[in-house]
Amino acid sequence: MDTAAPDPTPGPAAPTGLTEEQVRSTLRRVKDPELNLNIVDLGLVYEIEITDARNVHVEMTLTSPGCPSGPEIMSDVQRAIESVEGVGAVDIELVWTPYWTPDRIDPRLRAFLGG
Repeated sequence: MDTAAPDPTPGPAAPTGLTEEQVRSTLRRVKDPELNLNIVDLGLVYEIEITDARNVHVEMTLTSPGCPSGPEIMSDVQRAIESVEGVGAVDIELVWTPYWTPDRIDPRLRAFLGG
């Protein structure tokens, strides 16, 4: 009979030690300068993927293709994620599908804004 203690080694999700929620929380500090609202609650961040090598891929959009703050927002996203300790490469992918609409705004924020 094997009476060895269970292996305390974390499961497959633990090697990175970095979670989507940590990245999402970091991105809440990035604001759309025209609206002064964070990009997560605005619904601009669609997907966050983290590899075992701690590389981060973010799929996001802007409120419109002609958004004058687009380059600033994208740069702020890149810097914010790179500031997280231990993050590897950061890849920000700007997508237009699905197209952003105000329906993507967090319901609590939309209610606050009167929508």
